[in-house]
Amino acid sequence: MKKIIIALLMLITTVSFSQEEVESQDFRDVKSNKGKMYVFWGWNRANYSASDITFKGDDYNFTLQDVKAIDKPKPFGIYYFKLDEVTIPQTNFRIGYFFKENYTISIGVDHMKYVMRNNQTVKFDGELPVGSDAFTTGSEILLDEDFLLFEHTDGLNYVNVELSRFDNLDNWLKFPIKNIDINLTEGVGVGVLYPKTNTTLLGKERYDEFHVSGYGISAHVGLNITFFKHFFIQSNIKVGYINMQDVRTTASKTDSASQHFTFFENMYVFGAKFNLTK
Repeated sequence: MKKIIIALLMLITTVSFSQEEVESQDFRDVKSNKGKMYVFWGWNRANYSASDITFKGDDYNFTLQDVKAIDKPKPFGIYYFKLDEVTIPQTNFRIGYFFKENYTISIGVDHMKYVMRNNQTVKFDGELPVGSDAFTTGSEILLDEDFLLFEHTDGLNYVNVELSRFDNLDNWLKFPIKNIDINLTEGVGVGVLYPKTNTTLLGKERYDEFHVSGYGISAHVGLNITFFKHFFIQSNIKVGYINMQDVRTTASKTDSASQHFTFFENMYVFGAKFNLTK
C-alpha cells in the first residue's frame, strides 16, 4: 500500500510539474508590440437600417419615411489594385500605433457605398414643391428616378479615429505553430462623414461633390492572423451609428437633406506591422 501511495504521489507531482511547465511556455512569436506602427488596406460589405430622409429647399420641406438602401459592391477585378481606381470598390484604409502593449490608437477611412433603392413606395409628410409630378397616393410616394436619385457612392466616407485593444490568443489556445500568431482585436471609434453624394432631386441639376455632412460612432471586433511577426490578414465586423444633418443635394446651398441610420460592416484587410526605431 505504501508503495502504491508513493507511486501515486510521484505521478501527481510529475503531472503537476509538467502542467506548470506547459502553462509557463510562451507560444507567441511577437513578444512585444509597444512602439510599433501598423497599416492595413482591404475591402468591405455593408448593411444599413431604414432611415427617414428630410429634404429642404426654398419651396419644399418633406420627409420620406423608412427609406431602404443597399451597398454597391463591385466584382473582383484589376481596379482593386490600380492606384487610380482603388475607390471603385468599397475599401478600408487605416494606420495605427501601439502606445501600450495591448492598446492602439489609429486613424482611417471606411469607404462604404450607400444607394437608396429606387421604385420603392414609402410614406411621406410635408410639402412638395408646387407643380411637382411625383407619383403620390395619399400619404405615400413612389421613389422613381424622375423624382429622386440619392446615393453616397464615392462614397459614404467615414473618417474616424479608433481606440482598440489587441490580445494574443496563442497561449490560451496552446497554438505552437512557428511564425503564426492569432490575435483578437476590439475597439471603439468616432469620426466625421465626408460623403460624395450623387443626387438628382425634382428634376434639378445633378450634384456630386464631397462635403462634410455629419458624424458617426462605431464599435468593432476582429480576428487577426500575423505571419512572420510583421504581416497580417484580418477580418473585422463593425457596427455604428451615422447622423448626417447637412447633406448637399443640389448646386444651391439652400437645398439640403438630413438622415440618420445604423450600419453593419464586414471587412477583410491585409497589412503590416513594423518598428519605428531599430
